[in-house]
Amino acid sequence: MLYTSQHGFLPGNKANVNREALQKLLDIGGTIIVDKPGIYDIDAPLKIGSYTTLVFENGAVIRKVASESGGFVHALINKGAFEKRWDEHIVVRGMKVLVNNVTGTCLIGGLRGELAFHYVRDLRLDDIRIPDLHPANFGIHICTFEDINITNCIISGKKDGIHLGRGRRFYIGNCVFDTFDDAVALNAHDYDSSNPELGDIEDGVIEKCYDCDNDKDGRVGFFCRILAGAWVDWYEGMEVQKSDSVVSCGRLYRVFAKPDGTRYISKTRPTHTSGHMILDGIDWLMVQSDPVYQAGVRNVTFRDIYLYKPRTGFSVHFDMDVWSRSFYPGATNPMQEQLVFDNIRVLHDGGNSFMIINTPVDSLSIVNSSLRNNDIIFGNAAKLDDMGKTRLSIQNSFSSAGEITSLIRNNVPNKQIELIVDGKAEKSFR
Repeated sequence: MLYTSQHGFLPGNKANVNREALQKLLDIGGTIIVDKPGIYDIDAPLKIGSYTTLVFENGAVIRKVASESGGFVHALINKGAFEKRWDEHIVVRGMKVLVNNVTGTCLIGGLRGELAFHYVRDLRLDDIRIPDLHPANFGIHICTFEDINITNCIISGKKDGIHLGRGRRFYIGNCVFDTFDDAVALNAHDYDSSNPELGDIEDGVIEKCYDCDNDKDGRVGFFCRILAGAWVDWYEGMEVQKSDSVVSCGRLYRVFAKPDGTRYISKTRPTHTSGHMILDGIDWLMVQSDPVYQAGVRNVTFRDIYLYKPRTGFSVHFDMDVWSRSFYPGATNPMQEQLVFDNIRVLHDGGNSFMIINTPVDSLSIVNSSLRNNDIIFGNAAKLDDMGKTRLSIQNSFSSAGEITSLIRNNVPNKQIELIVDGKAEKSFR
């Protein structure tokens, strides 16, 4: 067990001195305890590896400060992220980060968290505090993971609280959010700048979380974005825009571009094995060497969620704008699966939607919930030919607008919805 005060990591030190002192201990690994309260400035990301536990005593705070060479994104990142090498058995407890309006260029394309993990197994984050998110960066960002546990966190500010990319088996619990953008994002697909890889997110529980409304400067996003996508093989002459994905030579490539609506004609196949390459004026990034053609969210339960912020609670989502189009024309429709919403409490009178569904999804279960006057809307943002059939089950749930079926809006011609309310099929519903 290593105590940082005995190794030169002290409040009041210069930022580079503190960062170097703590990094030496992180390179040793084991259990590291920040044992003196105070503010610890750092001027660059701290890097944590496998079999390391980092514990902050109450009152110990990490504050980001820019160096002479500029700012930076991550307060903490795992070492394996840079080589796509799995790290495992990492615990971070009690870490409070003051972002201090410091940001910079992402070290890994699409990885934007103050606490950032890419290629990580068996990760536990507990008692994390981030009170001042910068508009450019997420609080906790994890992509390509297995077995993560995030508990007892309080995150506030101008961007997403917890932002997940591809991975499986996760738990988020007892967290408080007051974020301008999404409290939680389950983004199997994403902007080119917002996840380093694409793929399914599956087998998770999000429970005992609060979406607060103390920030009155405006609000976008949702309590939870549930984002899917699909794309195609590269072909000559295809039209692409910012964030489009293609499969070529057994690898997945994405278009990095400005969100100005420009469409490019791709005449030259991307074949490079790493990094960026500009072809026909298109900036292609090789994203991953295990190509997939679809990505979605499945087998996730939301339980005991308290929605104070007047915005849409849940969006089963496609992006279709200048920043990203989740569905490329001609792709195979992705199916999101088995989403459960148990004891969800709408605690505002904003007249927003409880849920907007714009992707194919096989099953939605709403149980023991209070929706007030917040409706459930089925749409078709990507204008798919077939949105598939959805089984919507609502049990022991209530509305302030009368019959709960009056809150359901089906805006998709020929969309099949099998509606079951308190165990009885509503055969007259269309």
